[in-house]
Amino acid sequence: MREPSLLLLEDDLRLRDLLERYLRGQGFAVRGVGTVAAMRRVLKEHHIDLLVLDLMLPDGDGLSVCRQLRGEGVALPIIMLTAKGDEIDRIVGLEIGADDYLSKPCNPRELVARINAVLRRIPAPRATPGEVMQFGAFAFDAGARTLTRNGHPIKLTSGECALLAALTGHPGEALTRDKLIGLTRGTEIAAFDRSIDVMVVRLRKLIEDDPRQPRWLQTVWGVGYMFVPQAP
Repeated sequence: MREPSLLLLEDDLRLRDLLERYLRGQGFAVRGVGTVAAMRRVLKEHHIDLLVLDLMLPDGDGLSVCRQLRGEGVALPIIMLTAKGDEIDRIVGLEIGADDYLSKPCNPRELVARINAVLRRIPAPRATPGEVMQFGAFAFDAGARTLTRNGHPIKLTSGECALLAALTGHPGEALTRDKLIGLTRGTEIAAFDRSIDVMVVRLRKLIEDDPRQPRWLQTVWGVGYMFVPQAP
C-alpha cells in the first residue's frame, strides 16, 4: 500500500524537522517546506494527500493560503497549526475550508491521530488500480492517479485528479456540487462550493478541444456536472 503523502508547511526549522522525523516514523511520506512559495512548487510537481499548514508564515499567513487554495479548487485536506490561542482563528480556519485545527505546541501523537482521522473521511476512488477509463485520446487511471493523452502524461493537481475520479466513477450520472464535494473531500459541506466550478473549468482546459463546448465534462443546468463517456 502506498504511504500517505503529507506536505508540512512550517517555518520553524527545528519544529519542522522534529515533525518530519516523527511523521516518517509513523509511516507517512513527508515533504517539509518553510514558505508559501515552496508549498506552491511542491503542489504543482507532486501528488499530496494532506497539507499540514502553519498559521504564521514569512511570506503569507495560513488563513489566506487556505482561502486561496479552496478558491482555486484545490481540494486536498488541510490541518492548520497555530501558536495562537484565540478561538476566532480556529473558527475562521474551519469556515474557510480547513478540515481540522491544532494549536502549537502540539503533541505529535495527537497530530498523527488527527491526520489519520481526516484521511479516513476521504473515500477511495471507485475505480480500482489498473482500471482505466478511455475517452477519446485520453486514458485516466484513477487508482494510479494518472491521465494521458495519446500516451503522453498530463499533470494533474490533487484536486483535479480527485474530481476527475469522481466524475468518471459515475459515468452518465448528473452529480450535484455537494455530491462532488463529498466525493473529493470526504464531506458534503465546504465553505466554497463554487470551488467545484473552478476545477471543472481547469479540467476542461486540459481535456476538451473547445472548453466552451465541452464533450466529456458537461454541465447539467440546475443540477451540476456529468461525465459523458462518449461524445454526443
